[in-house]
This record gives sequence, structure tokens and C-alpha cells, in this order.
Amino acid sequence: MIYLRRKMNKKAPCARGMIRSLGMKRKNDFLKRSKLKPFYLFSLSILAFVFITALWFCAGEQPTEANGSKFQIEISFSGSVHPEPITGRVFVMLSKENRPEPRLQAGSWHRSCPFFGIDIENLRPGEKVIIGEKILGYPLRSLADIPSGDYYLQALVNIYTQFKRADGHTIWAHMDQWEGQQFNRSPGNLYSEVKKVHLDQNRGYQVALTMDKVIPPVEVPPDTQWVKRIKIKSQLLSEFWGRPIYLGATILLPKGYDTHPAVYYPVHYIQGHFSLRPPYGFKEDSGFYKVWTAEDFPRMICVTFQHPTPFFDDSYAVNSANCGPYGDALLTELIPYIEGHFRIIRQPYARVLSGGSTGGWESLALQIFHPDFFGGTWSFYPDPVDFRYYGLVNIYEDENAFTKPFGWLTLERPLMRDVHGQVIVTMRQMSQLEAVLGSRGRSGQQLDAWQAVYGPVGKDGYPAPLWDKLTGKINQEVARYMGERYDLRAYLEKNWARIGPSLAGKIHVYCGDMDHFYLNEAVYELEEFLEKTTNPYYGGSFEHGRPRQGHGWNPFGYGTGQLERAMADFIEQHSPASARPPTWRYK
Repeated sequence: MIYLRRKMNKKAPCARGMIRSLGMKRKNDFLKRSKLKPFYLFSLSILAFVFITALWFCAGEQPTEANGSKFQIEISFSGSVHPEPITGRVFVMLSKENRPEPRLQAGSWHRSCPFFGIDIENLRPGEKVIIGEKILGYPLRSLADIPSGDYYLQALVNIYTQFKRADGHTIWAHMDQWEGQQFNRSPGNLYSEVKKVHLDQNRGYQVALTMDKVIPPVEVPPDTQWVKRIKIKSQLLSEFWGRPIYLGATILLPKGYDTHPAVYYPVHYIQGHFSLRPPYGFKEDSGFYKVWTAEDFPRMICVTFQHPTPFFDDSYAVNSANCGPYGDALLTELIPYIEGHFRIIRQPYARVLSGGSTGGWESLALQIFHPDFFGGTWSFYPDPVDFRYYGLVNIYEDENAFTKPFGWLTLERPLMRDVHGQVIVTMRQMSQLEAVLGSRGRSGQQLDAWQAVYGPVGKDGYPAPLWDKLTGKINQEVARYMGERYDLRAYLEKNWARIGPSLAGKIHVYCGDMDHFYLNEAVYELEEFLEKTTNPYYGGSFEHGRPRQGHGWNPFGYGTGQLERAMADFIEQHSPASARPPTWRYK
């Protein structure tokens, strides 16, 4: 902890001595009788000023209060690790623990240590940015809310890249470095040493941190006999963003792939957040390895995608005004590349989808928006599929995302609960977290991800906010735009006569009755609509986990192979007669 000390003049009178020298009682009696009263009032004003000043000097140690704050954390970066100016967002993290490093403790929804963030533009090496008590933080709003005590502090900067997009807008955002938009782990970002300090709420403090370390590049795991990885430059996305943008995939091959060169296989496209791990964490001698290589297990290829955007770790696999033509890029660039380099049956009946949460929405959206390209989806606990239940917010009718009027009461709207109903995070808190992580929709978090994917471009080139992050007021124009394009239930209802015949029997949805993020509510609405469909009847299935089944519930289990077995049976039943018996069923 750093203080600016005022040097005391040992001969300067202390406050108590000055009070005695004033002889206040006699002076007041004299003034009552004196015609010089105005003169003495002026004199007393001068003496009072001197008295207050003396008190300030007698107080001893005091911090500087530049920028109007007695709580200051000064952050700079070293030119030895980054000689060029930086535009981005600077953070400081505070924690009672130093393992893991504070930077790795910050940013989660409900387990984050206190941290604070501020935008920087063309900050030069050695130049300081000051985080004071007026800078918004999470979960505590201000440095002034940090109790006195010993803390471990660390600074980090999330570096932005300038994008001159094809839509005419120029914006600054973080270019993913194949880490999946993890600001505290992204290669090239700078951070400081961890510094232990004592923070005093009464006296204030001034702490200096220098970012002189660089996060190293991601190490992509090597290919094996079973697992292959690809990474290609997307022409469509590179043209949109004005910079090279890449797509990737991790491919898990079946047993006997090399020894059966004439066999072509069905493919399971697994949707989800960015990860370089193989499907189901496959590795030799693991439990899933034994499942995957069992003699009676159906032989198929599993694929996961890598498609991060400058706003999130995942594109949601659709075309978007803010993110660009990711849907087209996946279907016309990435999938053809995969199917051209691996022996995959290039027919709709042999392409199946699955995913959970983000991947649940993606798998469902890919099937719905491309009904003749994919043969079926098994979608688990999907993100909101009906925007009347955007969590518990009805974005079409509610005025505020944070609160719900209830008679004389105003209820806080929750975002996350446990399976017993205990609220863990509110919509207000989540919005505050995102406001700290990044301005203009650049938090890299969930609400901003939906906003970027589903919403229109704002006048400044960044995603138009669905609601104000600090007040919760909903922008109904943005809500209507989103609903007209990405509300899956509404899209199905509007287009069922056209797309229904291609979707019959292909939609299978699973969700727990106590989903942590209330996603089951939108699933109920989707099911209600689909169960009423005619010409044709949707012919799929819904299954609800009960009781007390939360986010992540999967009736097939994780890595058991039961889902793939069900998919294989479905594929075989819907395959053309010329493809029976399937050559991919071998021991």
C-alpha cells in the first residue's frame, strides 16, 4: 500500500494549542460590546480557515485524491512486452487468495472475486490508467465497498483489434486467439505480478501495478489415430470482418476407420461452447474409449466445431447482422471441407445433431433453419427457444428486465437458481457483471452473446442493446427485431406449412424441470405448439427430467454411448433401401 505522506513542520502549532490561543469566550463577550464587530467576524473567518488547515496537517498520513477518489489503483504496461499503444479494457482483480491467480478468479457469474474494468484507447507504454471508486465493479460496485484488509491484487488488459467491416462500420473488439474468448486466458493479453497490499477504507490508498507479462499462445493438442483437428480460413467471414477469420473442427474417428477404407460413416455434429477437447473427452483407456470401441457399438464419426466470434466463444451457427454469415460459413465452407476430407455419408439422413445449452439452441436452430440438410436433432436444455421466456423475461411485453411489478411489490427478476429454487444470480447482477467485463456488448458473456447474435447493429456499429445494463429498461424495437428472426417457436409457427414436412420426426428436446436458468419454461411453450401441429404432426419427442433436475440433465447420460446408439437406430430406420444393411455396423 502506498501513501503520500505530508511532512510536518515540528514548530507548527497543533489544533489544540490554536483553540486555546483564540480565547473564544472573552472574544465573544468583547464582540457583543464592540463597534468593530464586522472586523472581528472577518478575523474569525481567517482563523477558522487556519484552524481547519492545521487539523488537516495534524492528521498525518493521507493519500492523494486525484480524479476525485481517495481509492486509487494505477495501472500501466511495460514497453518491453508491448511497445505499441493499446486499445482495449483494463481490469484489476482483488482477492483474499492468491491461488489461482486473481485474474483467473474473476469473471464468473456467481463465484467471481471483486474486479473492476475500464476502457482504454491508444494507451502508451508507461502511461497510467487510474481505477478509482467511481469505476464500476462486480460483484461489489465500487472500491469504496471493499472492506479494509489484506488483499492480493493483479491487473490485466484485454487487447482489442480494429475491424473495418463490410457493412461500413469500424469497431474495436477482442480477436479470439483460439482460446474461446476467455479474456483472462487469451494469448497476447498482458497481466501483472500478483501484489499483496493492505487496503484501508478510512485512510484510502494508492497502489501501482505494472503489466509486464504476456499470456502465451494456445497449445493445440496433436492429432492421434483417433482424433484429428482442422482449421481453415473462412472466405465469407474474412470478407465481412475485414480480417482473416478461421473456423475449426475436432473429429473423432470410429474403430476400424483405417482398416475399412471402403466404408462411409454417418456423422454426429455436436454443438456447444468453444473447446479443443475431443468429443466426450475421448482418450485411450478412458471409460468412453471402452464404450466407443465396443464390438457392438455403431461406427460413426463425431465432430465438434470451433467458430468463435469477436463477441463470444461461439457464433450460434446462424447468420447475424453483428457477427456475420456464420451459418453460411458452416454449411458451405466448414462442413463441406470436413465431409470432403473424411469418409462421411453426404446425405441428410446420415447427418444428425446434438448439443446442450448454447449447443442445444444451435442444434435445434440448425435443424429448423436447414430442415433438408440434417436428418434429426437431439437438443438438450436449449437456450431460450421462445423469447416470451428469455429466462423469465418476456422481451415483447415487459418494460424492465430487472424487475417485475407485483401489486404493491416490485420483484427482482432472477437469472439463475439451484434445483431447490434458491436464487443465485439475478438479471440485474448478471447485467452488472457484463457491464464490467466490457462496454458496447463486448463482455464475451451470455446476455451480450444473445444480443450480438439476435439483435440489430446499433448506430455506432456495435450491437444495439436489448436493455440498459444499469437500469434494465428494455428496447422494444430491438426485441421485435430479435423475435422476428431468431425466436424458434415463433419461426416454426409462422413457417410450419412450408418447413413442417421436412421436420416431421426430426425434433427431440430434453430439459430438466428445475433448469438453473429457467430454460424449461420456453421448452414448455415450444412443446405446446408442436403438439398442436397438423399437416404434418411434428412426430418428434419431448422429455422432462423430474424431480429437481437442473441445467445439464441428460437422460442418456454423458459419454455412455446411449445417445449414439439411439441415433444409429434412427439413421438406419430412415436410410434409403440402397443403404441397407449399413456397412458401418461392423465389429
